[in-house]
Amino acid sequence: MEIKMMNYFKKGFFFNYKFKIIIVINMFIISCSNDPDDYIINFVPDNTIIVEEPELPTIENSAFLEINDFIWENLNQYYYWQADVPDLSDEKESNQTTYIELLNSKDNPKEFFESLKYKDDRYSSINEDYKELENQLQGISASNGLEFQLTYACSTCDEIVGYVTYVLPNSNASEQDIKRGDFFDGVNNTKLTVSNYVDLLFSNKLKYTLNMAQVDNNTIVSSNKTVQLTKVENFQENPIQFNKILNVQDKKIGYLMYTRFLSSYDEELIQVFNDFSDNNITDLVIDLRYNPGGQVNTCIYLASMITGQFVGEVFSKEIWNSKMNELIKEEYPQRLENLFTDKTDSEDNPISLPGLNMSEVYFITSQSTASASELLINGLKPYINVIQIGDVTLGKNVGSITLYDYIDNNSLTKNPNHNYAMQPIVLKIANSEGNADFVNGLLPDKSIKEDKFNLGIIGDVNEPILSETLSRINGSSKKVKTLDTFESKLLFNPNNSKKQIMYVQGLKKK
Repeated sequence: MEIKMMNYFKKGFFFNYKFKIIIVINMFIISCSNDPDDYIINFVPDNTIIVEEPELPTIENSAFLEINDFIWENLNQYYYWQADVPDLSDEKESNQTTYIELLNSKDNPKEFFESLKYKDDRYSSINEDYKELENQLQGISASNGLEFQLTYACSTCDEIVGYVTYVLPNSNASEQDIKRGDFFDGVNNTKLTVSNYVDLLFSNKLKYTLNMAQVDNNTIVSSNKTVQLTKVENFQENPIQFNKILNVQDKKIGYLMYTRFLSSYDEELIQVFNDFSDNNITDLVIDLRYNPGGQVNTCIYLASMITGQFVGEVFSKEIWNSKMNELIKEEYPQRLENLFTDKTDSEDNPISLPGLNMSEVYFITSQSTASASELLINGLKPYINVIQIGDVTLGKNVGSITLYDYIDNNSLTKNPNHNYAMQPIVLKIANSEGNADFVNGLLPDKSIKEDKFNLGIIGDVNEPILSETLSRINGSSKKVKTLDTFESKLLFNPNNSKKQIMYVQGLKKK
């Protein structure tokens, strides 16, 4: 879950004046991967909370000290675990000498940021280029469009193999001879191992060649085939991977594989649900097995379109640190609740949302299902019958905001001396019943792990996990066979980690 804060306060350690906390009531949660599953808060002039703070002493300017001050001041105010980190105590800045010593403790801003994190915090991050961070939150990156998982080649070795889970439309990979279910075991004629796979697959190089592999007697072996891939700068991901109405027996089942909650595709998502509504579907399957999170507003829209009968009721509740909870409760109490809605929040041209009025929905999940995806499932549970098929989810129940170093809150002028921005965890998000405790993931009603030897075709009624889901809809269930010869754990994928975000946007004073 990730929250991106567009306008925040500047305390002005190097400017010897009183500062203001200006909170723009525009938030959106992304997937808490590196979160990233997360909230984005935009502070706007007509919805402000102003807090006066004492003057601070002026000290001699220094590049890293200025950045370290920006880091400390914002973590001290917003960080969810602020009270649990001794170096973020309010008392630290009460003594000028002590505070300067703290800022000088690390001359690398990233190291200083890491030194202030809570011991159990896996998701807060800092980026020295805020434009790169903004692109990540919007699904824009240098990408060849190939999405894959990585695992060990066998139970007793350190060699790695990858298998393709899906290919993004209109990408370079979509033009190559590679598809879901294909295996690879090398890059540029170098075998993948646990020690080199990150450098080979996730470097800044735009071009590389995959050495493909194949299955022989349930064993993955190298083949002579190669596939050349080229990353495209500023590639925009389309999260609507597949949607279709499946006619199964006497059922009309709407099926959507949705891979990320991105606001830039809200209109396309709404059109999918208009089609479902126009065709009077009887059942609904939302496939989130590869969805690491995204924008909370989009999550609210999706929950509202799945239902439609709960407009105005509480979908989720935000839980900030004690400082922010008290501040928001006093000045803007409704800010802490996200409500089901029947339209988008655009001031200029709000779009009506179709409501399917479903009393039951099926979700397909995996260990890659995180943040805003988990929020969708958890938020709907108090209202309708939610059936979860697949694997346990990641368990990212916290959100973050994007914090910039503004030197002028009114004009939103960013500090010209650096491009740092932070994405710290600032809250938990609970459903209407107050449940936010799923750090070990959301457990499925029917547990099925995806079988890398038998992935099937996305949207095909014979694809193993979808097939099981359809069988349950029709009142039957069958055991899904697996060809995996050992229980293999997925390896760390930096691309997935960057997407685990949840962020909130566009909440207006009523």
